[in-house]
Amino acid sequence: MPPTADIDRRAVLRGLAAAVAALPVLGTVAAPAASAAALGSWPVSTLEAFADTLVPGERRSSSDRAIAGAAPGPGAVQAGVIALLTSPELPLNPLLPGIAALLDARATAFAVSRLILLPIDRPPFVGLSFDHRTTLVARLFQADDLDRAIWQLLAFLVGLAFDTAAHRHTAQALAEGHPGLVWTGFPPPDADGLWRYPAHSYGTALAEPHPATTPSGSPA
Repeated sequence: MPPTADIDRRAVLRGLAAAVAALPVLGTVAAPAASAAALGSWPVSTLEAFADTLVPGERRSSSDRAIAGAAPGPGAVQAGVIALLTSPELPLNPLLPGIAALLDARATAFAVSRLILLPIDRPPFVGLSFDHRTTLVARLFQADDLDRAIWQLLAFLVGLAFDTAAHRHTAQALAEGHPGLVWTGFPPPDADGLWRYPAHSYGTALAEPHPATTPSGSPA
């Protein structure tokens, strides 16, 4: 059975805000491997389905239910969204079951309002079709939704998992073919593992450096 959706919304928001604040150092130090096992299969499936709705990908197998298979290639799940959310460097683990339960409660209400029969062998959000998931998630982001800030911050983390591999050291993630970094064409580092950008992104320098700028690029 899924956990109860009775959660402290302020605690969730504080936890998500703390997670965002921790992002600058996330992936820069060695940390124990994240494990979804302790989170439980239902919350993991629900969170995967939410992430797949935002950044869809192909199913991992014919029995995959969390990933709807709405797009070819890898999506947020394959990019390691659960590893990011459960990273020991973030304070989210205690909050994730409640967030998943809240999402499942919203999915149940959505299904009841539309007379959708949900399967009993999977979480309610996972039981929705991809089109229904998309419709519900769009509703969650509307300005009058009570929990909008929760979904916005969670979506931000989903995007970071795919776009930046925020839970990984970037050089290692690239070397191992992280699907999001590969898809976006993120450039590899120089031979010493550092990134240097000799060409300005606009094709020209936008301004001359201040004469007091130090050799490191910092203002005097």
